[in-house]
Amino acid sequence: MVLIEAYSFGRMVVDGAAYTKDIIIFPDNRILSPWWRAQGHSLAVADLTDLIAMQPECIIAGTGASGLMRPEAELTRLLSDRNIEFITLPTDQAVREFNQRAAKEKVGGCFHLTC
Repeated sequence: MVLIEAYSFGRMVVDGAAYTKDIIIFPDNRILSPWWRAQGHSLAVADLTDLIAMQPECIIAGTGASGLMRPEAELTRLLSDRNIEFITLPTDQAVREFNQRAAKEKVGGCFHLTC
């Protein structure tokens, strides 16, 4: 199980490793960073293709310190159709939610570390 140890604006520590670029944590504990989205503050299906393919029970999206990253409606519909719970929260709150769920279920996370 991966544990997010710390988050502050522009920086996240996961299992002892520090990241300063946006990050995806896969249910198999792999980490992708830097994670780039097609459009800066928009979260689309194409941005999460590999994570969705792993069929997690839940995807937690950290939308940035101020919550500026927004999921597109198509992503929300697709995840609902596939029975994948989708939780979007400002990144500090998303970190707490991810850590609570990661020990109990197959969860993936994507985190915008700045705005």
